[in-house]
Amino acid sequence: MPDDISAPNDTRRARLVALRHDIHAHPELAFEEHRTSRLVAARLTELGLEVHTGLGGTGVVGTLRCGDGPGIGLRADMDALPIDEAGDAAHKSTCPGVMHACGHDGHTTMLLGAAEALVAREDIIGTVHFIFQPAEETSGGGRVMVEEGLFEIFPCNAVFAMHNWPGLKAGDIAVQPGPMMASVDTFTIALNGYGGHAAMPEKARDPITASAELILALQTIVSRKLNPQDPAVVSVTAIKGGEAFNVIPDSVHIKGTVRCFSPDVREKIKAEIETIAHAIGTAHGIDAVFQFIEGYPSTINTPREAAFAAKIASALTSDAQVQTQFRPSMASEDFSFMLQQVPGAYIWLGAGETAAPLHNPHFDFNDDLLLTGADLLTELAVNFLRDYPDI
Repeated sequence: MPDDISAPNDTRRARLVALRHDIHAHPELAFEEHRTSRLVAARLTELGLEVHTGLGGTGVVGTLRCGDGPGIGLRADMDALPIDEAGDAAHKSTCPGVMHACGHDGHTTMLLGAAEALVAREDIIGTVHFIFQPAEETSGGGRVMVEEGLFEIFPCNAVFAMHNWPGLKAGDIAVQPGPMMASVDTFTIALNGYGGHAAMPEKARDPITASAELILALQTIVSRKLNPQDPAVVSVTAIKGGEAFNVIPDSVHIKGTVRCFSPDVREKIKAEIETIAHAIGTAHGIDAVFQFIEGYPSTINTPREAAFAAKIASALTSDAQVQTQFRPSMASEDFSFMLQQVPGAYIWLGAGETAAPLHNPHFDFNDDLLLTGADLLTELAVNFLRDYPDI
C-alpha cells in the first residue's frame, strides 16, 4: 500500500495530476484500453483491493470489503476519442488521431483517488465496488458490463458516476432527479427507385426528389407530432446518392439520429419516421427500407439517490455550489444501462464556464477538479454505507 495515502492535499493533488497526465498522454479507444486497464488494476492491487479484470473486455472492478453491510458502486469511464489533439501541453497525446477529449482520463484518476482515500478510512461498514468501464463513447461498454453480469458479480444497492462539465462553473455540482442525459438512437433509410437519364425524368423513379421531401417531413415530427413539452431532436446527418450531373440514381441512402428523454417519445418517433418514409416512398413509386438502431437509453436519476448526492455535494462544498434543477443535456451516456438495473445518480462536476467543450481538439481536463471529484466520490461512499437505507 502506498505510504502517502493520507498525505496533505498538495501532495495528493500532485500525485493525481501526474497520474492523470500519464493516462492523457496514452489514450486508447473503445475496448482497446489495455494499458489503462493494466495501470488501473495495478494501482488497485497496490491498494490491497480485490481486483477483477476482463469484464466487458477491458473493464476493471476493484472491491473494498469492510464487514457486512450494503454495497455501493462508483463508476468511471476510461476510453478516448478518435480526434487529433491540438495545443502543445507537455502531457499531450502521444497517439496520433486519439485523445482524451471528454475527460475520461480525469474520471479514472478521480475514482482511483477515491479508492486511495477509502482504503485509509476506518468508518466504513459495507462494500465499495470501483467500476472502471471501457467504451463509453458510442460502443456501449456499460451495456456490455451489465450483460456480462456486473451487478450479479458485484451486488450494489446504488451506483453513482460523475462527469466533468464545461460551461458549468469550475467546482460547482449539478445533479437532479429524473433525466440528466438523452437517449440516442440512429436510423437509416434506403430509398430504392429506378435510375435514368436526367433529361428524361418521366422514365425514372427519382429517389433524389423523394429524399428531399423526406428530410423536410422528418423535421415535422418534433414540431407537429410531439407534445411541445417533450424535448426531442431528430437530425438527418448524412445523405448519399448519385455521382453524375446527367444521371438520376437508382437509390439514395439517408442516416440520422434521434435524441429524447422519454421511452414513450422514443417509440413514437421511431414509428413516425417509419410511417413518413414509407408514405413518401409510396407517393414516388419508390421502395423505402427503414432501419432503427437502438443506442443508449436516457440517463435517468432515481429521486432518492439524486437527493442524497446533492446533500453530500452541498456538505462538501456549499448549497450555493450545487444545482438541483436545470435543463438536462441532449448528449448521451451509457451509464444509463447501469441505472436501468440499480438505483443511482449521474453527477456533473463543473469544469469551468470558459473551458473548451467536450469532444473538442483543444479540450483538456481541469486538474483543479481532481481532489474535488475524488473527495465527493469518497463522501458518497462513506455516507451511503453509514446511512443506508435511510439516505
